[in-house]
Amino acid sequence: MSDWKFDTDEVGDDDAPKREISPEDETLEPGSPSAENVFFVLLGVFMTVFIFLRLLGLA
Repeated sequence: MSDWKFDTDEVGDDDAPKREISPEDETLEPGSPSAENVFFVLLGVFMTVFIFLRLLGLA
């Protein structure tokens, strides 16, 4: 006999209670962006515009 409290045939996923997640459980709070995040977003925008201008032959 094993030292376990339950045998493997006595427990399973079907016995676990299901908890439904409601939208109220996962609320997002607005925050201010950090300078590093703003820098990389702007860098991405400028690089994308530069690549498009290079492809069109305007830069």
